[in-house]
Amino acid sequence: MSTNESNTPPGPEDSGVFDTGEWVAKAHLDDPIAHVVLVNPEIPNNTGNIGRTCVSTHSVLHLVHPIGFDIDEKACRRAGLDYWPRLDLHEHGSFEEYEGSRVGDPNVWYLSARAERSITNVGFARGDHLVFGRESCGLDRAIIDRHPERCVSIPMVVGERSLNLSTAAAVSVHALIGSLVRDEALSIDAQGRLDPVRR
Repeated sequence: MSTNESNTPPGPEDSGVFDTGEWVAKAHLDDPIAHVVLVNPEIPNNTGNIGRTCVSTHSVLHLVHPIGFDIDEKACRRAGLDYWPRLDLHEHGSFEEYEGSRVGDPNVWYLSARAERSITNVGFARGDHLVFGRESCGLDRAIIDRHPERCVSIPMVVGERSLNLSTAAAVSVHALIGSLVRDEALSIDAQGRLDPVRR
């Protein structure tokens, strides 16, 4: 069964071909819906997929070094497809550098399977930061221990360990979007598309 989302024939992005010249994120969002923060990511195709999620939701992606790959690596490029040049991407040399770069005083939520508070019980605001750890072990315990009131988890059945990082990021961003829509701070148009204009 085809997983194509439309009836149109596959184009270059569907075939994995990516050729737009220099592969650099060029966008700048003045009023992003969310900030997705990946601390020390290890798997390039996860980051590529998360970049695509950010572009499609008017969100910013932050990569906190060290990371386990070059961002022009083929797997990351293929997963990001032709979305990557439209991505608002920020790189930070360390977690401390990321913390110092935050403008204003945004809400910051730390995603961890060890957190007891569910992401479904969070009242999100536009521009919130969603912070994720590396694929192999999640966020460092020291980060979680510093911010216990800001740690949240995605509900799973008992006995299951975690979700794939790119899945967790997409679920979390859309949980934030759902919260904003319910609060009438964001709207969905007649075609079911997200309207990024602030309400």
